[in-house]
Amino acid sequence: MRDRENRSEGFLPVCKKDMERMGIRQLDFVYVIGDAYVDHPSFGHAVIGRVLEAHGYTVGIIAQPDYRNADSIMILGEPRLGFLVSAGNMDSMVNHYTAAKKHRREDSYTPGKEMGKRPDRATIVYCNLIRQRYKKVPLIIGGIEASLRRLAHYDYWSDSLRRSILLESGADLISYGMGERSIVEIAEALEAQIPVEEITYIPGTVYKRRTLPEEETYIKLPGYEELLKEKRAYARSFYLQYCNTDSFSGKKLIEAYSEHCFVVQNPAAKPLSMEEMDKVYGLPYQRTWHPMYDAAGGIAALSEVKFSLVSGRGCFGGCSFCALTFHQGRVVQVRSHKSLLTEAKKMTEEADFKGYIHDVGGPTANFRGPACEAQIKRGACPEKQCLFPRPCKNLKADHRDYLELLRKLRALPKVKKVFIRSGIRFDYVLADKSQDFLEELCRYHISGQLKVAPEHVSDVVLACLGKPEHKVYQEFARRYRQMNERLQMKQYLVPYLMSSHPGSTMKEAVKLAEYCRDLGYMPEQVQDFYPTPSTISTCMYYTGLDPRTMKPVYVPRSLHEKEMQRALIQYRNPKNRALVEEALLLAGREDLIGYGPKCLLRPKHTDRKDNQEKNKSRDNKKTGKKKTIRNVHRKKQER
Repeated sequence: MRDRENRSEGFLPVCKKDMERMGIRQLDFVYVIGDAYVDHPSFGHAVIGRVLEAHGYTVGIIAQPDYRNADSIMILGEPRLGFLVSAGNMDSMVNHYTAAKKHRREDSYTPGKEMGKRPDRATIVYCNLIRQRYKKVPLIIGGIEASLRRLAHYDYWSDSLRRSILLESGADLISYGMGERSIVEIAEALEAQIPVEEITYIPGTVYKRRTLPEEETYIKLPGYEELLKEKRAYARSFYLQYCNTDSFSGKKLIEAYSEHCFVVQNPAAKPLSMEEMDKVYGLPYQRTWHPMYDAAGGIAALSEVKFSLVSGRGCFGGCSFCALTFHQGRVVQVRSHKSLLTEAKKMTEEADFKGYIHDVGGPTANFRGPACEAQIKRGACPEKQCLFPRPCKNLKADHRDYLELLRKLRALPKVKKVFIRSGIRFDYVLADKSQDFLEELCRYHISGQLKVAPEHVSDVVLACLGKPEHKVYQEFARRYRQMNERLQMKQYLVPYLMSSHPGSTMKEAVKLAEYCRDLGYMPEQVQDFYPTPSTISTCMYYTGLDPRTMKPVYVPRSLHEKEMQRALIQYRNPKNRALVEEALLLAGREDLIGYGPKCLLRPKHTDRKDNQEKNKSRDNKKTGKKKTIRNVHRKKQER
């Protein structure tokens, strides 16, 4: 026990005994989180806690409280300035359920991967617990769950349009986005004894008010009642939000819920400078889980990032299914080489470091700065994308800084290899006139295969995805193959594919299956489109409209249709046979059931299941085949 107490020194307090040891009578903030406590900069609660600590505030952590018992929220006492609440590094519903709405079996952010330590809609539940015991203490919510549900949003799990999480939780403020700037300003305002209901001026926050402002400039979004009545109104509202996510050009947004209830979103906080990023990642993190989790085997999620480097945040890729635009923004912010090398050297001193840095990247690994010079001064263009439908003429496609960083990391003592495992944007690689990055990527930074994400092969679906045309991926694949041939290396390209995205009819799904056939590739895992809050794709799924154009989009909506589209990509799996056959019949592609080299399925009577009587006479076999054919015909008629 004493050894555990010694090892817990350096962590933020998690109990009264820690507070006594640190000489803290009352904490400034109590931070309630849905994840286990991991003091590592890849975990949002660690970053926010350390940033507040660096500004002189005391912060205690209540990790995964018993959500059935309100007393569990009282273990650190009443905070002096307020409660902070986050559901964790993932939305709690995504954490609990698959795209097919089935319960997941494991939670990598919980000791021993035990599922069920956090509730569904954790932010709301934790806030309700706090309000049961502390009626008037300021309550600030943040993290990915609160960020992406800050205004009215479609909720896939209840198949409904839900109100702002600010109203559903009863919180006073939302600190949205990455939060380092806004949380410090909130703390300073509370320290100055400004009532929490008067903290309405901080960028990167959402608050409530009873009346509309008279003199301020703002955009009034369609009201919640209008959104419930008309999906077209929601599509318009969503795109207004999307075009106002940038901190430079974004306007204040107001959403009405009644005559006396308005939710107001301030423009996003300004991106961090390189120096500010370095300070955030240079704070005294313990870089591991709290020792109270040792007995359970620790926290699995840490293993994914322990020997990885976050080189930047933000993404100008603009994929429709990604919520980064709403959370981190489109302006890429990066750390200096010095900061990253310092962290890498610390990694090499870890007892379990084996010589491999697992990743150097961020949302997109090969983005190491703003897309163009204009973004530095004016931010991202509200209604234009940097790479879609084709690279902007102002795009600065340059990998030289990233290459220099990778070379420095490779040269560190004790480092055997530096991998790049976060996403490589292949169209950005092609936009770079130099092939130096592709050469060094193949030579030094992958091991046998490179995973990239073309997502689909149909240009109709790719347009909905916000991805380049299929010919762009084909060109990258050609150059990748040629580069490996020149280097005399046997390395393969593994495409990530997505099924049942809006725009994908059964015809488009079959086209993707044919591509896998021609490639001789059947992926072990397929990402079925998952409608998560605050993405363009989710808006398409709910409304049947592309909010960028307001044109109708086909949506595979039923779970059965989604299962069929997914099964088509894995058509070789015997378990998928019935789904694949049904999908081909629905698509009018019976030509793909047969014996030809282009067929996806053999006729059913040649299945192993129908040949179990292979030792019987030929007459019995023929009789069995006829019965099978009649059964198939009867089922078709019934359909």
